[in-house]
Amino acid sequence: MDPGFIGILGGYLIGSIPFGLLVAKLTGTPDPRKIGSKNIGFTNVLRVCGKKAGALTLLGDMGKGFVVTVMGKYLGFSWTWVLAFGLAVIIGHIFSLFLSFKGGKGVATALGAIGGLHGIMGLMLIGVWLTSVFAFKYSSGGALMAFGAFPLFVILLSGDMAFLIFSILVTGLIFFCHKDNIIRLYHGVEPKIGSTRN
Repeated sequence: MDPGFIGILGGYLIGSIPFGLLVAKLTGTPDPRKIGSKNIGFTNVLRVCGKKAGALTLLGDMGKGFVVTVMGKYLGFSWTWVLAFGLAVIIGHIFSLFLSFKGGKGVATALGAIGGLHGIMGLMLIGVWLTSVFAFKYSSGGALMAFGAFPLFVILLSGDMAFLIFSILVTGLIFFCHKDNIIRLYHGVEPKIGSTRN
């Protein structure tokens, strides 16, 4: 098998690791799939399992994205292959092999993968995400604002067509995963950070 395809498979498998669920089990906190929004991502783990579990989940989810793209570059794969690995790790997180192809919404893993691809851009997206979350208290809103800006940042800072296509695909995935959040934001019923609502 072509090493590139092995890399895609490896990226998907690493992305499939459900850090939110593992952290909940290790810390003896509730299964995030059964409470809150029933999502294994950072926001729900933070809400239902506490700050420590939330922080560990965030580090794990971002870390797996970062490791996959950095390793792809370190091992000398072409830029196109590394972008494919980055997409694979995000897809693995959203459609985890270990959770019957269910998972998180991909935000932290995507930010980690982008940071491994382009450090400055990754930091800019994290900045937009955190600023929006602190200003408006909506985790989903911060994610949507950050990834809505992603293709624009690629145009301004890179201009690389393959990277632009990657950014559009990732943004599309993030918006798809947040479709229910978008509806709730529109109707003004989206829970804010710190809320106990689903």
